[in-house]
Amino acid sequence: MGIKEIIAKSDYIITFGSFLARDNVEIQESIIEAIAKNNAEFIYLHPIDNIDLKVYYTQFIKYEVGSEEGITSLLLDTFVKQSDEKVQAYINDLDIGYISAESSAGEEEFEEALAKAENKKQKTMIIGRDVFSHERVENITKILSVIRKFSDLNIVALDPEYNAILNEVTDENLEEVEELHSYNGTIIYRVYEEDDISTLIGSESFAKIAKISNHDKIYINCAEEKFQREFKIDKNLFGTVALCPMSYGDKTSLSKGYRYKQVKIEKVDA
Repeated sequence: MGIKEIIAKSDYIITFGSFLARDNVEIQESIIEAIAKNNAEFIYLHPIDNIDLKVYYTQFIKYEVGSEEGITSLLLDTFVKQSDEKVQAYINDLDIGYISAESSAGEEEFEEALAKAENKKQKTMIIGRDVFSHERVENITKILSVIRKFSDLNIVALDPEYNAILNEVTDENLEEVEELHSYNGTIIYRVYEEDDISTLIGSESFAKIAKISNHDKIYINCAEEKFQREFKIDKNLFGTVALCPMSYGDKTSLSKGYRYKQVKIEKVDA
């Protein structure tokens, strides 16, 4: 069954690690249809709020950039209530207070998400590209595999090529969650465009942090490479992470590894 068909039958949907407005508008529309048709609860987990979904999600859990492994462990603690001895021991050893504090996602938020799942019959969690570009993806997918095994959440990847990664997990020896590192300063988020890749799109808050203005010509400095862009303020964006459009065939440092990059921004005329 394809992801659209799964969503169409769902009355409880979590998306984790995807800025849907840029990653897959068709899936976003399918979720909106499920909300209208099935009275679905929709929980949106991401560091960047999505104004296109504000009127549709019933809960937004914002977490810190880089904390996807910690968030996955919080989902494990929340949704797995009956498991085997090994998994239960792992859950018992999780330092939930630390993980919650460092990821800036409150324990009570996950309790609320669990409460919304009560009396729902078809529960789906959609995993986005952020997770599969994370350096701890191997352990994250192990944890997701355990959640799928011991909960009633149907876990699918947003992109078909990543479902194979989820489906091929056989090692359930979960590793300890690594210390969560902070991403400070100016952070950009890789999104893919077919057309205009000449801009960096951010909020007014990002502009203040980067000390730049709307339509400034700027350089993005990343991994000893320098990229010239035009900065544009989008009043529909919130927070301090800017969107960095990329072409699918890009081979630069901006396109490698984790989707978020901590970069230095400077004006061209500086």
